[in-house]
Amino acid sequence: QIFNQHNAEALSLEQAFHRMAQTEPNLDHDVSWFLLPSYWAKMVVALISFLCFANSYDGDFVFDDSEAIINNKDLRAETPLGDLWYHDFWGSKLSSNTSHKSYRPLTVLTFRINYLLAGGFYPVGFHVINIILHCTISVLMIDVFSILLGGLQFSNKGRRLNLAPKSSLLAALLFAVHPVHTECVAGIVGRADLLCALFFLLSFLGYCKAFRENKEGHTFSVLWVLVSVILGAIAMLCKEQGITILGLNAVFDALVINKINLLELIQKLLHKDKSLENAGQLRKGLLFRITLLMSGGASILYIRWRIMGTGPPAFTEVDNPASFADSLFVRAINYNYYYSLNAWLLLCPWWLCFDWSMGCIPLIKSVSDWRIIALATLWFCLIGLICQALCSEDSHKRRILTLGLGFLIIPFLPASNLFFRVGFVIAERVIYLPSIGYCILFTYGFSLLSKQAKKKKILAVAVLGILLINFMRCALRSSQWRSEEQLFRSALSVCPLNAKVHYNVGKNLADKGNQSAAIKYYREAVRLNPKYVHAMNNLGNILKERNELQEAEELLSLAVQIQPDFAAAWMNLGIVQNSLRRFEEAEQSYWTAIKHRKKYPDCYYNLGRLYADLNRHVDALNAWRNATVLKPEHSLAWNNMIILLDNTGNLAQAEAVGREALELIPNDHSLMFSLANVLGKSQKYKESEALFLKAIKANPNAASYHGNLAVLYHRWGNLDLAKKHYEVSLKLDPMAPGTKENYNLLRRKLEQLQKKGG
Repeated sequence: QIFNQHNAEALSLEQAFHRMAQTEPNLDHDVSWFLLPSYWAKMVVALISFLCFANSYDGDFVFDDSEAIINNKDLRAETPLGDLWYHDFWGSKLSSNTSHKSYRPLTVLTFRINYLLAGGFYPVGFHVINIILHCTISVLMIDVFSILLGGLQFSNKGRRLNLAPKSSLLAALLFAVHPVHTECVAGIVGRADLLCALFFLLSFLGYCKAFRENKEGHTFSVLWVLVSVILGAIAMLCKEQGITILGLNAVFDALVINKINLLELIQKLLHKDKSLENAGQLRKGLLFRITLLMSGGASILYIRWRIMGTGPPAFTEVDNPASFADSLFVRAINYNYYYSLNAWLLLCPWWLCFDWSMGCIPLIKSVSDWRIIALATLWFCLIGLICQALCSEDSHKRRILTLGLGFLIIPFLPASNLFFRVGFVIAERVIYLPSIGYCILFTYGFSLLSKQAKKKKILAVAVLGILLINFMRCALRSSQWRSEEQLFRSALSVCPLNAKVHYNVGKNLADKGNQSAAIKYYREAVRLNPKYVHAMNNLGNILKERNELQEAEELLSLAVQIQPDFAAAWMNLGIVQNSLRRFEEAEQSYWTAIKHRKKYPDCYYNLGRLYADLNRHVDALNAWRNATVLKPEHSLAWNNMIILLDNTGNLAQAEAVGREALELIPNDHSLMFSLANVLGKSQKYKESEALFLKAIKANPNAASYHGNLAVLYHRWGNLDLAKKHYEVSLKLDPMAPGTKENYNLLRRKLEQLQKKGG
């Protein structure tokens, strides 16, 4: 439906709307920059934004990608699509008290499509989509900046005009090559920010289309306003920040469409000036459109709240230490310091880090801290800009500064800690949208300098230099995001006090088998944060494997003392206590772990090993059976059941368990080997042979496989084949227990047969 106004005010609005280009100064007049046709400008921006991040296309899954993608069951085909609407970004139920409450079902849906199209977890497809999204957003920025910097005007044919082609190109290039965007583009989890930004911009452009005059002469289209609200809702379903576009659309409507002077309006409202009624400033459909925007936003937030089910997520002090400070003064000072650091990242994006928590930024606890200067500088600049935006006699200047500040501040509000506690100190990804405001302010500042400068070419070269430096920084930072090792190590120089950085470097080294180096970083993580239970757990695990059991026990005991519900630490403590032959304590630790995590197959597996060591065979079998019920592909638990039943002479039961296991895990060569041993003892030689050969094909370098197949042939009377496999086994492992003795027995038997034959 089209909202119709047949009065003089509507006519004057239309006329004023079409005179905008003539009545307002042109920003491009003072900007010394390249002027390109619209098509070529978009091609240039697309190409440069692509080249910035192209070297990230074949990167790995890094950091949060593991939890959001690899370990997220919502990506797999067996998970019903409907579950996506009731799960958070990480695949947990939103109703759960442990849920992160980040509701981004459309982003998860794109991950799922990526996964299904690629046929598995192959990161290239995920990275390519992220790069394409950033290129698309950067191109859309030309249209957005042309409106924000040049105003909104349409031709007689209803086509929107770009009144600031040079300025909009410069601002779009600044956005395209800003290094702070690297986390969103090169980190796959950043897809949420990219999709949110895409629909955020489409919502804004859709709102602008509402004011395109049609043939009937109507002033605005309700349909396009509603489309804008829907696109804002879609943006929020990609990431929570998306809802802020509705507020920005309202600000744009007031400033650009209705040309309201905020300071003058406030003064008239305070003095109850009757001229306000005659001015008609608030009656040109503005109140109706704002009502639509507010109603849409409130409805979206209500639905979001109902789906979330419970209160806000529970974060820990290490995630956001300032929010846990007892003093309101300390909280306020540190929040403002965080804002100043975000502003600095926009101005000078040189020191970038994947994580800014865990001591990376120590708390400011008194006004004597020199860092107070940073937040004082921030507010000095902001107040100066706000005063200019409100008080300047130049309406063009007021409009651009207000829009620039609006796009800088409003999208950042959900991350500001003002409305609710957030789970981070600084996150570069949340500056993706606010950087639009930065680009507006930078471009406007450049135009003012160009107006004053005598040598405009030197200024243009300086801006080109900034773009080039940012481009190179993007390329360098993208290469660091290609692998976890490079990403984590790059953070050591930026945040040396961040315990999580040292933890992640250590974890990466441990995963690669470099335990000695990993220990060093885990120890440093624990030193920096003495309550870092995950670092203690991982360090305890390594020390356990190195048989340094005493220190391992001390670390794991401390971890469960700090966090009594840390199930993994309880299980690892049980393993250490079992190794120290303190069996009762080990059993108690295992059951404590299971109490805190009821579905814990690995703990049941280790509990079964404890019972096997104590010759409590029935309890061991029950524990391993529980492990396989919880995790049917738990190969070790199946194997141990087969071996225990085999060793206790229960061959029929061992055979039944082995066949059941192979039905569930048909390609597991260790299960084939264990079942083949059982079948051989049951004199089912043919079937046993087939399984041995299949296991050897899957793992040809296992000496025990060849040795046991040789024993089978030996029993079966196939002595030549027995000799062959004994020799292969001894070649692979000359010290293989029992194989040499069996081989010598076979040789003597063959010699005796040769003598008899002779």
